[in-house]
Amino acid sequence: MTSEEIFTTEKNFQLSTYSKLELAIVRGSGSWVWTSDNEKYLDLYGGHAVCALGHSHPDVATAISEQAQKLMFYSNVVYSDVRAKAAERLVSVAPIPLSKAFFCNSGTEANENAMRIARLATGRSNIVSFAKGFHGRTADSISATFLGKYRTLGEPNVPGHLEAQFGDLESIASVIDKETAGVLIEPIQSMAGVREASPEFFKQLRAKCDEVGAALIFDEVQTGVGRTGEWFFAGSEAAGGVVPDIVTLAKSLGSGVPVGACLVSDGMAASIKENDLGTTFGGGMIAMAAVNATLDVIARDGLLANAKNIEAWIRDACSHCKAVKAVHGKGCLLGVEFEDRAHPHYQKLLDAKILTGMSSDPSVLRLLPPLNVSEDEIKLFAEVLSA
Repeated sequence: MTSEEIFTTEKNFQLSTYSKLELAIVRGSGSWVWTSDNEKYLDLYGGHAVCALGHSHPDVATAISEQAQKLMFYSNVVYSDVRAKAAERLVSVAPIPLSKAFFCNSGTEANENAMRIARLATGRSNIVSFAKGFHGRTADSISATFLGKYRTLGEPNVPGHLEAQFGDLESIASVIDKETAGVLIEPIQSMAGVREASPEFFKQLRAKCDEVGAALIFDEVQTGVGRTGEWFFAGSEAAGGVVPDIVTLAKSLGSGVPVGACLVSDGMAASIKENDLGTTFGGGMIAMAAVNATLDVIARDGLLANAKNIEAWIRDACSHCKAVKAVHGKGCLLGVEFEDRAHPHYQKLLDAKILTGMSSDPSVLRLLPPLNVSEDEIKLFAEVLSA
């Protein structure tokens, strides 16, 4: 099909829910994608932070193919070798005391289950989340999202959701109390423009949760699985060493295969009984094969260290561009803040066949490249940005 045929067919038969680029992507390899008209684009956005290993990584593709030929699916009513390995592998790279994994299908589902776990563990109902955080589009997750129009789109909202100001310790103290089941936070607020908080903030947040007996939940749907140069934001120097009671994951976890997860501490796990949580497709064999391959490649190829190198290359490139005011974020989750609006720069990069992303902050352009993007590929970005 030509691009025009693809555009027309999607418009005719798919519900229109996104404003799309006039691109029909049909193939990808590494940091590059090709359209149906065989135009080649450097992808520094990865389909919303999903493609941690770039596109169609051969190890992941092989793992999926081999598993598909052996067993594509059986539900959680039976045990599975590939699921067992994925759970053990994921927990092995998680900071102590995160010790158990629950697999699901997406980031919003992971957040829904995290909030349920917090409520079950505490016997309370209220959830505190933060202004400009984004947690998903399903009922509980969108009710925890205090960003632009999203929460309004989710009306009627799930009751018991309270808003605090990101990075503001006084704001936290005013809303967290003995009725709080959990505190849900994106440790780096990606869609809001890659907003960060200090390590001291996370230390005080942990202390406040401990004081009132509330569960602390890190939404690491975007920051997890090596994207910040660490396996998780949890436990990192940027987090002040703080480890939450629950971490949620998705995006990069399956390198493009839909999969989400909750990692929980022993204390949280002890409160969960049979049938408290459930999912038909969560933990399916194809997804688990993708998780195992993704984690193996990140470890084998030293991609945590490479993510930090990528950050340094991008920061250096931006330092030579007068239009850039600041660079925010860590590793391969970066926000380039311009002195003026970001969209003209986004458009010029797109015209030069480089894919990036916008944010809810009109001055911030987001870069979410693969963890294995090369220095030469970043130099191409730098050259266009400088021009």
